Amino acid sequence: MTGAGTLYGIGVGPGDPELMTLKAARLVAAVPVIAYPAANGQASLARAIAAAHIRPAAEEIAIDLPMQTDRAPARAAYAAAAGQITRQLAAGRDVAVLCEGDPFFYGSFMYLFALLAVDYRSEVVPGVTSLSACAAALARPLVARNEVLKVLPAPLPAERLEAELRTTEAAAIVKVGRHFDKVCAVLRRLGLAGQSAVISAATRNDERVAPLEAIPDGERPYFSTILVYAGQEGW
Repeated sequence: MTGAGTLYGIGVGPGDPELMTLKAARLVAAVPVIAYPAANGQASLARAIAAAHIRPAAEEIAIDLPMQTDRAPARAAYAAAAGQITRQLAAGRDVAVLCEGDPFFYGSFMYLFALLAVDYRSEVVPGVTSLSACAAALARPLVARNEVLKVLPAPLPAERLEAELRTTEAAAIVKVGRHFDKVCAVLRRLGLAGQSAVISAATRNDERVAPLEAIPDGERPYFSTILVYAGQEGW
């Protein structure tokens, strides 16, 4: 649209503000409108990561995302946010949508992109992913040489998780949250528990790294990823 603003999807990384890219920091400091997800009306982690670069005069759009298994409320929230952003873009104002990690790796921005990019100029700024952060925290490569790495969402049925884990040398199990017990049971059935590590809040002040078998019974690290390695590389 001639004269319209540009939509930026900006990956701000996994948590440590110093892991924002130079390009992300430059754009956040320059655009007049900043949008970001705020799960269940809580403070936005994406905004907190980028806070030092947001100029005081910037207009902010907090996207209140209900965290529910039913996707309808979240779709409605994205549609409402798209309407707000559309008004800004149509008025010729650039909008930066902040996204934890990378916008196109399970990123919330992808839903706004689908709604807006067909009509407005858009640019995606990649960010450091949670997987990179977790591997660095664990001080272990994700995968090597010709090995296969699978990224598995923990909400998958246990049978699907088990089938996928049987046929790969390495896996990153994401979105663990309330599925922690199910994932642990699958890993134990496959004899992979001893080759698995739990990384919580990677790169943040409360980061925690522990072997899966060292997690006390009943404890369920929520903001966590489980890295599994069953390959043969010795590094």
